[in-house]
Amino acid sequence: MTTSQLTPGVVPGRLSPEQYCENFADVAPPLNAHEARVAADRCYFCHDAPCVTACPTSIDIPLFIRQIATGTPDAAAKTILSQNILGGMCARVCPTENLCEGSCVRETAEGKPVEIGLLQRFATDTLMEKGAHPFARAAETGKRVAVVGAGPAGLSAAHRLARKGHSVTLYDARAKQGGLNEYGIASYKAPGRFAQAEVDWLMQIGGITVVQNWALGRAGDGTLEDLLAEYDAVFLGMGLAGVNALRLPGEELATPATEFIAELRQSADLATLPIGRKVVVIGGGMTAVDAAVQSKLLGAETSTIVYRRSQAEMPASAHEQEHAATSGVRIMTYAAPVAIHKVADGLEVEFARTEMTSAGLRKLDDTFRLKADQVFTAIGQALGPLPEGVKTAGGKIAVDGAGRTSVAKVWAGGDCAVGGDDLTVTAVAEGRDAAEDIHQYLMGA
Repeated sequence: MTTSQLTPGVVPGRLSPEQYCENFADVAPPLNAHEARVAADRCYFCHDAPCVTACPTSIDIPLFIRQIATGTPDAAAKTILSQNILGGMCARVCPTENLCEGSCVRETAEGKPVEIGLLQRFATDTLMEKGAHPFARAAETGKRVAVVGAGPAGLSAAHRLARKGHSVTLYDARAKQGGLNEYGIASYKAPGRFAQAEVDWLMQIGGITVVQNWALGRAGDGTLEDLLAEYDAVFLGMGLAGVNALRLPGEELATPATEFIAELRQSADLATLPIGRKVVVIGGGMTAVDAAVQSKLLGAETSTIVYRRSQAEMPASAHEQEHAATSGVRIMTYAAPVAIHKVADGLEVEFARTEMTSAGLRKLDDTFRLKADQVFTAIGQALGPLPEGVKTAGGKIAVDGAGRTSVAKVWAGGDCAVGGDDLTVTAVAEGRDAAEDIHQYLMGA
């Protein structure tokens, strides 16, 4: 049966092959060499540049832009990658409007920053397309380190440790490495299987052995105690494996947005993915936006984000909110879910209107229902079970200094640890800094 955007229920194939291709094309096409030189010429090459301070990985942005301006993009890439080994992905997914570009002096003066993200992508893509790896591994130290989690923090730590000459075993619960980059971001931000291409490129450093489908503490896999008996140090970077529950009647009728996005990211044919005619997404962060926008791109007639506070308080950046709106997503605020109902023609999500008072957010007696074929939840993720002795704070692993945990010889970083702000770039920085601290510990400094 032929389907369309108006077909009731949750069905695949709502669009033509051409529409899928167009909808999931690169949301921010790359600069060519001429465009990159022109964009680089706008940089003032500031001393004490605010863009560097705003970058969690402290990339020397004026230097790499000057290197692009002088026709040496490979050198620019090395400048970037020496601080952020996942600089290619970060160039695609970083909220630059809140970080480097938001701090650019030209943004302050003219309202138009230097296009730092696109310039970073130009440099890193130029190098990676050549298959070149700019770093060489140091001599073997004889030390062995286990890295648990092959997301941004784990990959960053593993690469830095391997580069220092240590032997690294990288354990991950999934079949592919990349973590959030592979399974958790919108497909239109990194099309063309870029996440896996970047992982393959990173592994060229050597000295990293990958163990797939292995979860810490899972029966038949291994425990932290096992790792400490076998390795000289352990880095935990397994991210947030759980999702927060709605805790309301009918929540089993909803699907975590993270599952939807992961399935979409791994799909070989988008036309086979079923999507509702009417989609409702509960939440207000980046994941909610990614789920709502991609629902529209898959052919949903309506896609609505519902958030319990004001739009200004949504965790998603203003840029992401604008992208959602221009993609046809409706954003409703001051409404909290109270129940999901199964009805004859699909689902109805019941919401209570909310208001902000001096005592905080308050639900009102006024309720309404939204019809839906499909409901996604994006109200945050949670840390999975931890080994005994690993202390937590605020629902994450407590760390001191460069990722040191309460357990000797164990470090942590990324989304699973306190201090992470759920950004790829921050996870990379934390993995890198923990690796440096591990190296100093292993070498007896």
